[in-house]
Amino acid sequence: MTASREAARKPELVCPAGSLRALTLAVDAGADAVYMGLKDATNARNFAGLNFDLAQMRSGIDYAHARGRSVLMALNTYADAREPSRWWRAVDTAAELGADALICADIAVLGYAHRTHPQLRLHLSVQASATTYEAIEFYRERYGIRRAVLPRVLTLSQVAHLARHTSAEIEVFGFGSLCVMVEGRCALSSYATGQSPNTAGVCSPPSAVRWEDTREGVQARLNGVLIDRYAPDEPRGYPTLCKGRFDVEGTRDYALEEPTSLNTLAILPQLFDIGVAAIKIEGRQRSPAYVEQVTRVWRSAIDECAAKRERYGVQPQWVAALGRWSEGQQHTLGAYDRPWR
Repeated sequence: MTASREAARKPELVCPAGSLRALTLAVDAGADAVYMGLKDATNARNFAGLNFDLAQMRSGIDYAHARGRSVLMALNTYADAREPSRWWRAVDTAAELGADALICADIAVLGYAHRTHPQLRLHLSVQASATTYEAIEFYRERYGIRRAVLPRVLTLSQVAHLARHTSAEIEVFGFGSLCVMVEGRCALSSYATGQSPNTAGVCSPPSAVRWEDTREGVQARLNGVLIDRYAPDEPRGYPTLCKGRFDVEGTRDYALEEPTSLNTLAILPQLFDIGVAAIKIEGRQRSPAYVEQVTRVWRSAIDECAAKRERYGVQPQWVAALGRWSEGQQHTLGAYDRPWR
């Protein structure tokens, strides 16, 4: 469906579920869909203490379906060629338990799902780094994807251009931590830790993160590599290399991106006009309280924008609520508002 035909449709609100508690809170707070992953290497947010075993997954799907909501299962890492059967079993499990869609990046996983469960809806993960309509159309024609999640590196005009030229639905990130390294193609953390984000499940593995108090301030290190140094009262985000400070031609600053959260409330009417099918909230690694409160804000904003597009405005209470959950208590439009073309 093209953007012109989608323009009148209210975007689906897709919210994170790193636990069964987060899933139920997201559904109760107004999410149209939740996305989750298993407790294994098939999931790109494979943090200890998070995610779902089979019993929890079954309970979560039942809870969401009983309330008319959808569950999307993230199988968004790249299959290990030595043991691809683990990914095939995860696809089979999702189909058996009634997941409404799979979110996949690896063409091997997409191919298996498309062949084996042709009725199962497939979404192209942001980890696939599809930034052109030609790439998305390839995945649609070859593997039957119904939706593509866009990386957070495109301007608003680029998103609009892409949406006009593909028949796949388009999903964009609306709020949460801002990844800037073209998602799955990031190599910085692999260099520092020896673990790829596409297989380790996180770009800064907790086991590699160290905070050190020194006379010069609090130092953040990743596997011994100094990423940043903070004054005692300076806001600190979770340490990732792309959001570290670098010495570049004598200037020390955030060379790639600042440690701040993406927040697109201000451009919600434009996202409606482009015809995006879904707006995604980042944060499966965040607390259930984060999921609940961010979902409530975005439910209100989307509904208000749908009801009175021309009179829509960002409400101060929304900004205050999201500000409490923003990385470093700051937010940005990111690439949506970059001057480059």
